[in-house]
Amino acid sequence: MASYNASFLRLSERVSADCVTNALIHQDVNEALPHLPNAFADLLVLDPPYNLTKNFNGHVFRAQEASEYEAWFEKTITGMLRLLKPTATVYVCSDWQTSALIFPVLNRHLNVRNRITWEREKGRGAKTNWKNNTEDIWFCTVGEDYYFDVESVKLKRRVIAPYKETNGEPKDWEATEEGNFRLTHPSNIWSDITIPFWSMPENTDHPTQKPEKLIAKLVLASSPPNGFVFDPFLGSGTTAVVAKKLGRRFCGIELNQEYCCWAAKRLCLAENDSAIQGYSDGVFWERNSLSAQKTLSAAATTANEGGGLFK
Repeated sequence: MASYNASFLRLSERVSADCVTNALIHQDVNEALPHLPNAFADLLVLDPPYNLTKNFNGHVFRAQEASEYEAWFEKTITGMLRLLKPTATVYVCSDWQTSALIFPVLNRHLNVRNRITWEREKGRGAKTNWKNNTEDIWFCTVGEDYYFDVESVKLKRRVIAPYKETNGEPKDWEATEEGNFRLTHPSNIWSDITIPFWSMPENTDHPTQKPEKLIAKLVLASSPPNGFVFDPFLGSGTTAVVAKKLGRRFCGIELNQEYCCWAAKRLCLAENDSAIQGYSDGVFWERNSLSAQKTLSAAATTANEGGGLFK
């Protein structure tokens, strides 16, 4: 842990973008923000504490009255606006209850483009209510001119009832030995996300860790190659790790020392392993398709080494 601690920044004066490029800042976000440079971030990934009582490794965030939480969130988000480029995108994570509180704030200060709802396949059942297994991500932009690469976030899904052209050729799908697949445009309902569990390399003990695949969609869609991704509530480091794996610059702020160390360790591992579960060969895959991913990836590698599928 000591070796990681030496690499963390703690800001006490205004710094340049170069000073915080690919940096982990171990500090309270309210202390660090005033010292960050203006207009350096292409993408802000904001995963703040939801309006729930939650213990983050000894740092307890307590649920507040709706008006109090809304005021806290507004102070938080407005303090970050000067850090964003005019073309920047902002994604804000929330649960269904918190969503109702943050939307009015976002709508006052940003252009709200959409609300993504993603399915958590984990969750406790309830006897007197519907099981709560979704979360929201608000998609916002600073202005009307913003980066969005839809081609990079298409989803490869099995085709259940494939249509064919009049000549018998597949219509917008491909036939493989693993089945029929189609690349589909991403919607604002995501059901292909797997919450990190014990056997996944990305898993940590952080109580609200986001999956790398989830963050990868945000990073690829809304930041250019070598763009700057900023996460002021970094947690166990997922946003920084994904940015590194996908060729983006990053900066993250985290209050908890142990979480910072987890993030630093994951960044070290990413030096030699850029894999993101559910994303392979430049494509996102639907859930439970690992076998097909491996088979088709191996076939593509063999074809490339042999000079192509057809010689």
